[in-house]
Amino acid sequence: MTRQDSKNARTMPEVVEFRASADPRDVIHRAVEVLSGGGLVAIPTDTVYAVAAFGLNEDAVASLLDLAGPDPLNRPVLAVKSCEEVRDYVTNISRLGRKLSQRCWPGPVTLGFEITENETGLTASLPKTARQALFDANSMRFRVSANPIATSILELLPAPLVLSAEPDDDAETAGSAAEIDAEKLGDALKMIIDDGPCRYRKPSTIIDVAAEQWSLVRDGVVSEKTISRLATEIYLFVCTGNTCRSPMAEALFRKLLAERLQCSEDELVNQGYLSLSAGIAAGYGAPASPESVEILGQMGIDLSAHASQPLTAQLLGQVDHVYTMTKSHLSAIASSGRNVENQSFTLAADGSDISDPIGGGLAEYQRCKDEIERHMTELVSSIELR
Repeated sequence: MTRQDSKNARTMPEVVEFRASADPRDVIHRAVEVLSGGGLVAIPTDTVYAVAAFGLNEDAVASLLDLAGPDPLNRPVLAVKSCEEVRDYVTNISRLGRKLSQRCWPGPVTLGFEITENETGLTASLPKTARQALFDANSMRFRVSANPIATSILELLPAPLVLSAEPDDDAETAGSAAEIDAEKLGDALKMIIDDGPCRYRKPSTIIDVAAEQWSLVRDGVVSEKTISRLATEIYLFVCTGNTCRSPMAEALFRKLLAERLQCSEDELVNQGYLSLSAGIAAGYGAPASPESVEILGQMGIDLSAHASQPLTAQLLGQVDHVYTMTKSHLSAIASSGRNVENQSFTLAADGSDISDPIGGGLAEYQRCKDEIERHMTELVSSIELR
């Protein structure tokens, strides 16, 4: 090798086949060591492979910034552990932003949020180079990947990762480690973790959120139609067994709201509304009571396909508005530990209970339906339409 050849030679990155390793934990710890030392590591995400830099290392982030170029679509993103951690970096996140982060993450969606000049969250503590790499037009984009390797690395680091931008949908995607362009990355790339093809082998969908509005920046794994549904206002109606009162409330809400919006019930999701029901002591899959099916059938509402579901912490975390049939149901939700007090109410505005009609015959079910419909009419008329 000549002196010039030696000067031009570069160190090839270490390639580790994750699934063939004797102890995968050693691979994770090695990646954390490399990242902490300022090296770049190519890691799999749920969409494509990305090149990662430790967010507190300015030289490593600068290397990613050189790769990005002038296109704002190609700017790096900040990879964090969870939607809760995003709120440490974007303290003024809107209700819509919180909703989309809860419903899209972890998963193949990149969300951009407005960052004000006087931002007081952890964003202000990022190094200058990292802020330059991540910011564009007073916004910053985030990922919460569902890939366990990315998640495990983040768990061991004291700060987030800065990830290289994903290719456009019609470009060649780094869905496998073999597609990582090590020559382009130069000596800064120290390690490639090869875990085989990524789950989707397609870029994430990019959504920018400004206040209570969202816009599609790039189509990806998740369609625009799905994002629209994820951004809906979800109304949840709760009783005990989810076979009588709450199924009737769910169905009556859809009927009355569709009438107000002058659309079909099937079009409510496209209008931004979704109605669900659950039971405090319900199981999965029980049908609506025969009396409920008969009473609502007289109104042209078909409850025959209803299947009960229990009220879970996960379900509570996904909905926007909760209406219970009784005060005891409301108390049960309040004692669940979920912070939903500001969005949970009894269906009756005066706090009165809607009695359980089970075992009371058709007349009792009719009275129950009439009472629910009366309160539901008040609720639907009070909604500020989107």
